[in-house]
Amino acid sequence: MPLTQYYVAASLDGYIADPDDGLDWLTRYEGSYEGPGAADDPMAAGGSYEAFYERVGALVSGSATYEWILRHLGEVDEALESGVAWPYAGKPYWVLSSRELPVPEVEGADVRVVDASAEEIHPELARAAGERNIWVVGGGGVASQFAAAGLLDELHLTVVPVVLGAGKPLFAGPLPVMRLRAVTPIRNGMVELRYELAR
Repeated sequence: MPLTQYYVAASLDGYIADPDDGLDWLTRYEGSYEGPGAADDPMAAGGSYEAFYERVGALVSGSATYEWILRHLGEVDEALESGVAWPYAGKPYWVLSSRELPVPEVEGADVRVVDASAEEIHPELARAAGERNIWVVGGGGVASQFAAAGLLDELHLTVVPVVLGAGKPLFAGPLPVMRLRAVTPIRNGMVELRYELAR
C-alpha cells in the first residue's frame, strides 16, 4: 500500500499561500544557516525534493493549487515565448473540484478533474501509484480531508521563517496526533520537518 504524503512549504505562522494565493514570500526568500548538519536547498539537483518526487506515483490537489500551477505555467510560457513542459510529466494528477477546469495542452500532462471526496478517490490514487507514493500537493482543505478520513500517512513540511499574518492555512481543521520522525536544517535558513500521523 503506498504512503499518502502531504509535502508542502509553510510560513512560520502556518500559511501555505498569502491571501491572494501568492507564493512570493517563498520563491523570493533569501536566508542562511551555518550550523551543523545543514542540508543543501531541497530544490537543488540531488536535493530532498528530487528524492521525494522519485518515489511519487500519483498526485492530488484542490482547484486553487491546480489553478496556481496553470497560472505559473502561463507566466513561464510567456517569458520564454515557447512551450513549456508539465512539471509532473508521466505521473497522473487528480484535481478535486466541483467545477469544470481546463486541462493543460502541454507535453506529459495527465490531469483528471473529478468531483469526489478524499475517501472516494483514494483507492484509484493507490492503484495508479502502485509501488510508489501518493502526493497531496495542496491545499490545506484537501490535506485535511485525507487526514480526517484516516488516509494521510505523513506530513513533509518545510518551514520558511517568514510571518504572513494571514493567508491560506496549512490545514483546514484539527489533526490527529503527529509523531516527529526527522528534522533537517537547510543552509538557506528553512527547516524540513517530517511527521507521521497516528492512525
